[in-house]
Amino acid sequence: MKATGIVKKILANYEGETPGVKGKLCAMLMHGKLGGSGKMIILPVDQGFEHGPARSFAVNPASYDPHYHYKLAIDAGLNAYAAPLGPLEAGADTFAGQIPTILKVNSANSLMSDTAGKNQAVTASVDDALRLGCAAIGFTIYPGSDTALDMMEEIVEMRREAAAKGVATVIWSYPRGEALTKAGETAMDVTAYAAHMAALLGAHVIKVKLCTDHLEQPEAKKAFEAGGIDISTQAARVAECVRSAFDGRRLIVFSGGASKGTDAVYDDARAIRDGGGGGSIIGRNSFQRPREEALEMLGKLIEIYKGRD
Repeated sequence: MKATGIVKKILANYEGETPGVKGKLCAMLMHGKLGGSGKMIILPVDQGFEHGPARSFAVNPASYDPHYHYKLAIDAGLNAYAAPLGPLEAGADTFAGQIPTILKVNSANSLMSDTAGKNQAVTASVDDALRLGCAAIGFTIYPGSDTALDMMEEIVEMRREAAAKGVATVIWSYPRGEALTKAGETAMDVTAYAAHMAALLGAHVIKVKLCTDHLEQPEAKKAFEAGGIDISTQAARVAECVRSAFDGRRLIVFSGGASKGTDAVYDDARAIRDGGGGGSIIGRNSFQRPREEALEMLGKLIEIYKGRD
């Protein structure tokens, strides 16, 4: 498969990486209906770990089956499918080679007490990713948590091992924890800082949430105002996150968040596209819908990222 000029330009930004890592990034960027465009839509299904099975899947009972998610990602023509170890193992043989996969190697759960601190347990390894033929590992950090330094040290080691074995790294950088207010978790300054931290840690693909125009840190607010940084629209805020990811030298995708109406999902995608973002990583807003409705919605998102809507 010949890489397009757009994809070759993206890969050229990863100057310190091995051919193995670049090959895995190329595989994701060239796969599916957005293949070669430089944009990606990824299906992430780690919500069962995070929120529990009923909260994640009861609204669409077919989605209790891990094969459902493989099929949805493949039939929709997405770039990749991300999940923890168990779901990937449950379909790894049946769907081998049909879509690039991302092994989520750490997870949290909603049964932890509020006093435990915001943290995630390492639940899989780089060798698991190799065994399952994954294109990348996925790892969450919580900037703002009292345990954030431990999580950063964990991903530095795992990322080093993954790169040495030709596997790419996706970092979910989700601000939360003791140092932040609830509004601060999606604040403009905090989200851009989280994206930058992920880039500094060596992420090949960065995942953050869409942010608001709230500025959490007084010193950051001064810098935004002195620099005349536009944060008035969602597209402008996406552009600032892209700039914070080494001025666009690292791929950055944005999560879909909690379930919402289709018009809101489409508006988010247009803002990501117009702000220069790398695409969407959209879970609950796809697999919690009936299959045909999800396929229709994902199809329209692909058209939006192609600039046709």
